Amino acid sequence: MEINATIIGQFITFAILVWFTMKYIWPPVLKTMHDREKKIADGLEAAERSRLELEMAETKARGIMQNAQREAADIAKQANQYAAKLVDEAKAEGKLAYQRIVDMAQSDIDREIIQTKTALKNQFAALAVKGAEKIIRQHLNEKIHDDLLNELVKQI
Repeated sequence: MEINATIIGQFITFAILVWFTMKYIWPPVLKTMHDREKKIADGLEAAERSRLELEMAETKARGIMQNAQREAADIAKQANQYAAKLVDEAKAEGKLAYQRIVDMAQSDIDREIIQTKTALKNQFAALAVKGAEKIIRQHLNEKIHDDLLNELVKQI
């Protein structure tokens, strides 16, 4: 193998090209590669953080939903208890109103019975007086008649 000026020229040109590439082209390329590598690592880290935050948010949302379901069940239970209480109170008030109406009707009936008895007594006394008057007029005088009537009214 023969070393001539062309090979030496090519070697010097190649050495200058390598030096120029190492001095001016390679550092920006490496910097760009490192920046890109850092961005990718940051993106992966952010994705992992986001995944963890999503899991935490899902867990928190499940907890909130369970609490809301428990509260809804409690509210429904309280509403049912309140409704039952209202029904019981309405029944009790209805029974009291029924009893008042029955008592008022019974007192009206008793009052009417007393009035009817009094009216019957008065009518009976009037009839008895008329009958007795007819009998007594024929046999007794006025004074004896009044005494008998008073006695008869007292007995009735």
